[in-house]
Amino acid sequence: MMMLNEPISRIIPKMAIPTIIAFLINSIYSLADTYFVSSLGTNATAAVSVNASLDQLIMMCGSMLALGANSYIARLLGQGDAPKASRVLSTAFFSSLALGALLTFFGIVFMTPMVRFLGATPTCEQYSIEYATYVLLAAPFMACNFVMNQCLRSEGSATLSMIGMGFGGILNCVLDPIFIFNLNMGVAGASLATAISKLVSFGILIYPYLSHHSLLHLSIRNCRPSRDIVYEIVSVGSSSMFRTGLSVVAAIMLNDIAGNISDSVLAGIGVSTKIMMFPFGMVLGFGSGFQPVAGFNWGAKRYDRVRQSYRFSSRTAVIGTAIIGLLLAVFSNQIIRLFSETDPEMQRIGSLCIRLQCLTLFVHAWVAIVNMLCTGLGNASGAMLLATARQGTCFIPLVHPLANSFGAVGVASVQAVADVLTLFLAVPLLIRMKKKINLAEEAFLSEQKNPSSPQPVSADTF
Repeated sequence: MMMLNEPISRIIPKMAIPTIIAFLINSIYSLADTYFVSSLGTNATAAVSVNASLDQLIMMCGSMLALGANSYIARLLGQGDAPKASRVLSTAFFSSLALGALLTFFGIVFMTPMVRFLGATPTCEQYSIEYATYVLLAAPFMACNFVMNQCLRSEGSATLSMIGMGFGGILNCVLDPIFIFNLNMGVAGASLATAISKLVSFGILIYPYLSHHSLLHLSIRNCRPSRDIVYEIVSVGSSSMFRTGLSVVAAIMLNDIAGNISDSVLAGIGVSTKIMMFPFGMVLGFGSGFQPVAGFNWGAKRYDRVRQSYRFSSRTAVIGTAIIGLLLAVFSNQIIRLFSETDPEMQRIGSLCIRLQCLTLFVHAWVAIVNMLCTGLGNASGAMLLATARQGTCFIPLVHPLANSFGAVGVASVQAVADVLTLFLAVPLLIRMKKKINLAEEAFLSEQKNPSSPQPVSADTF
């Protein structure tokens, strides 16, 4: 079995590289829209930035189910229980489809209040409505994509996941200029291109399940949520739901404050956020490659490999992001000018925001690995603590004080300051996780010597 026998330094990159590529290409969806829409003016660019919160709402519909299912499926497969793993997949899939459909219905009914709530200013409100329309129609399929994407990784099929997400991202880049310029659809064209691309990704991701080319079987008959399945999905996946939910709250607060300053500041913060999705996507992709390896070996009681996988992942993530952050910081001015050649205020704020976040990128990477360790081992409380910190407990309290004290510069610095604060939560949590692994290993070795001894410590004990 690859998860148990292949060297850690080989298996994690093998799992992570396709996932990283999938995340990067997924980032292209929103960045491509922003790039092409930027030619329509600062107001249109600001509208796309506002609708990034809508993408996060859709993500919230699928990411909780996806992350919780991923963690539980990896542990079940490590224990050799594939039938139950298929039940977990089916439960998560059909639940995300239903949640996405609810978002579509209420989003369309309350379209104008929704975009205003997300932070649209009067000057970019109509653009925001145009962009939200087609994306909302694709919301059920987008939510399901998160589940299938994560569950393919949990069974070791990261390449299939990459192909599904990757092809959709490439298609979006092709369709954007056609719909925006050739068909003269403007901002609505960017939205339609994104929706079509997400539907194509859905078709590719679901194919392995429908054609029985996967370890897991997706079927409405397998959608039988038992108490333990619901508990495992919700307890572990709720960290992702709260993280995404707090990200939406933080983005709305940031949009509201930035929009009150000017559309230029709103656009600059939005564009820089989308640019930073690339290194953040690499961090999440690498962490997603590490998580199922840690979870599988935890389920198989290979505690030595759990430790090895953490050490390798943390070192690689910190060194890699330090290099990437340096390069992005050096070229931040040139990068931001690709999205605005005539708005110096947008360029200044966007470039500053990129440079500040690059300074703390290695911190974000290490904290993400600790978060994935908690998630992979089924430690719901630890995963929740870190998942909600970066754009929640360590972010939201800073927004108004920094903005009131330093204006646009304060708005640009919020995320970097929050990243530093997450260290104060991650360090003690890692110490406790290491103790947990040691206790579980001691209990397992004791059981091997004396079969009548107590069972190993549960992953849910914290």
